Amino acid sequence: MRRLVPLLCVSFVAQVQADSSVTIATDRPSVTASSTVVPKGGWQIESGLQATDSAGQWTLDFPQLLARFGLLEKTELRLIVPDYFLSLPVERSSARGFGDLGVGAEQQLGPVGGFDLAVIPFISLPTGARGISSGGHDPGLQLPWSRTLSSTWTVAGQLASYWPTVDGMRKHTSELTLLADRQLRARWDIFIEYAADVAQHGGPRELLHLGTTYKPSPHQQIDLHAGVGLTHAAPTSFVGVGYSYLCRTH
Repeated sequence: MRRLVPLLCVSFVAQVQADSSVTIATDRPSVTASSTVVPKGGWQIESGLQATDSAGQWTLDFPQLLARFGLLEKTELRLIVPDYFLSLPVERSSARGFGDLGVGAEQQLGPVGGFDLAVIPFISLPTGARGISSGGHDPGLQLPWSRTLSSTWTVAGQLASYWPTVDGMRKHTSELTLLADRQLRARWDIFIEYAADVAQHGGPRELLHLGTTYKPSPHQQIDLHAGVGLTHAAPTSFVGVGYSYLCRTH
């Protein structure tokens, strides 16, 4: 028994040190997805709450839950849990209910020439409430990238295509994002991001997005972000908070 206790302590310390060597990297709160995958065998949960103002009509959106599982060294599976949407002020005629479920995967392609690259195919399923769900099986493809410029600066971006169902018909939307991230302290970052969606019909939706993330531990992240619309088709403004956690199983 006297020998067992020290062995358990050494094993525990070794596990903590091994886990601490991996720092959480999340999709949120930026529009740009992460270009790196969750470590093999690990689970990562990303969640948050956002309030969006669209020409004076506010909508709450939560829990913004994304579950990511590291299947292989450079491959992960992704589950987009339906969000609950609630219009404010709450009235009988207010739109409310859960959105659609989404499933997908991420394949890390880089690093290539100093860039981290990835491809994320996914599809949403018509599981949501009437008036919230698109009513169709909607595919999408994201191509995120990132590049470290120095010990404190990183640039990233994303090209994406989405095919949502609108009024019973498949429409195409293309997306471009650019992001600059500045590390202020070892666990504290801030970022500025530009994002533009161009739909097959309707005007472009352009956003200016600011945010900050803080990691109280290598496997936890707290975020705060806000943005404003730059075009008439975009939301007037939005603000959100979030929490993410990485669980290593080995």
